[in-house]
Amino acid sequence: MNSTAQNHAQDIPPEDPLDLQQVAVVIPMLNEEDSIGLVLDHLPGVGRVVVSDNGSTDEGPRIASEKGAVVVHQPERGYGAACLKGMEFLAGLENPPEIVVFLDGDFSDHPEEIDLLVSRIQRDGYEFVVGSRTLGQREKGAMLFQAIFGNRLACFLMWLFWGVRHTDLGPFRAIRYKSLTELQMTDRNFGWTIEMQIKAAERKLRTTEVPVSYRCRIGTSKISGTILGSIRAGYKILYTIFRYRFLPRSNYG
Repeated sequence: MNSTAQNHAQDIPPEDPLDLQQVAVVIPMLNEEDSIGLVLDHLPGVGRVVVSDNGSTDEGPRIASEKGAVVVHQPERGYGAACLKGMEFLAGLENPPEIVVFLDGDFSDHPEEIDLLVSRIQRDGYEFVVGSRTLGQREKGAMLFQAIFGNRLACFLMWLFWGVRHTDLGPFRAIRYKSLTELQMTDRNFGWTIEMQIKAAERKLRTTEVPVSYRCRIGTSKISGTILGSIRAGYKILYTIFRYRFLPRSNYG
């Protein structure tokens, strides 16, 4: 490096290191014994990991506990119900986290990319960051046609009704804990992700997306992996969009 380039490099301040100890990760899980250990092994050292068991009948809860995660139990089936149970645990802590990250327990997300999301909050001042599988590298077959179509339709309707631009309803997301509590999340199943994005838009949270990698999950998806699951999820997502757009707020909180 010549002296001019070296002097220029010295003028650029180094980025502040991320403080992952201020991050709590919530992982909803249902019968993920073949994948939950991989998820936890690839997760960087964060302050706390909460695995919300949604009524598993396999060894997933035991594996998660042995890997050092706090395991909470939510026997009521539903993605949102599991996430809410994890939030309930965080609310009981004496020192709550600065940031909450949600990701799936099937190893389709890349846990080691958590810094991509956290950095946009801790360094850039965003309040809510969605990991976009659409913008990132996606393994062939990782997202089925019905999931891709449903994402595009939901994102188009969010732009049409709320003027916000999203490319994905991806489960891998980070949000300031204070902002999360102010959203007053309620959905207990398939509408969880879209509810969060709609409420963030309504409350004008500073929001962005980052590209994230996505691979074929281990096991069969409980949602897009079956025709019935895809229909139920699609219906609930559209219902949630139109409910929040057109029904009086007193009808749903």
